[in-house]
Amino acid sequence: MSSAPSSSLSGLLLGLAAFGVFATHDIAVKALGGSYAPFQIVFFSVLLGFPLVTVMLLRDATTANLRPNRPWWSGLRTAAVVITGISAFYAFSVLPLAQTYALLFATPLIITLLAVPILGETVGWRRGMAVIVGLVGVLVVLQPGATDFTLGHVAGLTAAGAGALASVIVRKIGREERSAVLMLYPMVANVVVMGALLPFFYKPMPLQDFGLVVLVAVFGFVATLCLIGAYRRADAALVAPMQYSQIIWAAVYGWLFFDEAINASTLLGVGIIIASGLYIVLREARGGGSATTPVLRTRSRPETGTAPRVSPMLTEAEKDASL
Repeated sequence: MSSAPSSSLSGLLLGLAAFGVFATHDIAVKALGGSYAPFQIVFFSVLLGFPLVTVMLLRDATTANLRPNRPWWSGLRTAAVVITGISAFYAFSVLPLAQTYALLFATPLIITLLAVPILGETVGWRRGMAVIVGLVGVLVVLQPGATDFTLGHVAGLTAAGAGALASVIVRKIGREERSAVLMLYPMVANVVVMGALLPFFYKPMPLQDFGLVVLVAVFGFVATLCLIGAYRRADAALVAPMQYSQIIWAAVYGWLFFDEAINASTLLGVGIIIASGLYIVLREARGGGSATTPVLRTRSRPETGTAPRVSPMLTEAEKDASL
């Protein structure tokens, strides 16, 4: 086996491992969400993630301050990350895992739409149709009129939209901002905002529950490292679809730990969303999109506030490894 296929295979395996770890991270979030407000979970998981991220940032030898070069865009992205975190944590807490993932899988579709006004991306009719089909898949999952539309569904859609906005902004300003700025500002904002809300929602945590919060921070960090390695070893068009493997983890974990089963409408909707997302990714990989390729260049795993997701952390990696 030549080195290139070997590298691609290792990248795919790292991608699968990363999203498997992310799914385990989400199980811990769901388990904690039954007893604690998402503000409390986000606060402590982000706080515990600071030492891990600091170790990673020590590798950045760039001599510069932490003032953003594009403060307004950085501020908007920071707000989007905070909203994504609290929304995703709440959705995982109250919705079945498969439904939550189905809503979050809509993120690449929303990225494609937001890339038009923010990046100047031109979306052709084929990709436009793929987005419409994907959004139909979201409606199939939600079943408007047949089932109750809850705050959890609103939170899942909000997380997808805000995560997409954060990702597109990274593509707009990522080359101008240091990775330290892109990582630390959302983390600090999460600690400040969630810390301000914490007195109204705080519940004492026994040692075993605090241990789960530690796992949330560690799993987010480990999964991010795996995904960085995956994108360095394999083409983005090969790694990005690995996110959809999370629906398998959702089925297994939901059955094992939460007595959940995937109903037919959710399964059908997920299939439609995945098919449309794969079409967009593969079309961009063939050069069907513009040079900005917003889906491939933004990792569609939403940022949930526990550790920086891949988009900001790959800013420097993309320069070095030509991802």
